[in-house]
Amino acid sequence: MISRAWSRKSIAICLSVAVLSVYSMVVLAAPGQGLSGELSISGATPSQVTVNSQLANSGLTVLSGSAITTGPENSAVVSLGKLGRIELAPGTNLSLSFTETGLNAQLTSGNVTVSTAKGISAVVTTKDGSVVGDSAQANVFSVDMSAGNTVLNTQTGLATLRGSGVDQKVAAGNSAMAGMPTPGMPNTGTNTTHKISGGALAALLGVVGGAIVIAIIATTNGDGSSIGGGTIIVSPTK
Repeated sequence: MISRAWSRKSIAICLSVAVLSVYSMVVLAAPGQGLSGELSISGATPSQVTVNSQLANSGLTVLSGSAITTGPENSAVVSLGKLGRIELAPGTNLSLSFTETGLNAQLTSGNVTVSTAKGISAVVTTKDGSVVGDSAQANVFSVDMSAGNTVLNTQTGLATLRGSGVDQKVAAGNSAMAGMPTPGMPNTGTNTTHKISGGALAALLGVVGGAIVIAIIATTNGDGSSIGGGTIIVSPTK
């Protein structure tokens, strides 16, 4: 009897260990699990920077899915190792998530600057649309909502401002505002190209031609003589 009891206990222990092992493997395999960033704060002391609504200090570990807010006199940087970094200006509110291949931020207010290496994706979403970095190259770009509208400024690489069916590609040294065309850069989307159909073009030419005829009649007496007394001779070779 004692032998059977120990046997049952051993089996139960083995099953428990097996279940815990499988659970640990699943958790570790989850996207973003195990990744973290480090928070650095500058500005007024004590800081008014919060992470998930809790006051934070420099050196705090930032996990994927964290909500970060900076006060009016504090800026912050989240360093993400090989993924890059994201800088928050004073008065910024965003949610930050990341995986092994990129980062995604939801910007509610303020200004952020994103720095990523080649091969790393970066997306910043705002009320006006989203800003997407070109993962084929290293990028440094800022997204500013301080004035209410989304403004993209690219320092290095290439980023695209997407919103209202229009894609504005912004190269290094250029900027763009949501809903406004980018000078010198081709836009793509339903609102960027306006074509005149054949029927509309014919109608336009007809209106222009009619206006010319009316102008001629208005300056003649109808028999080829001008109102001023002269005669208009139309050469058949011209």
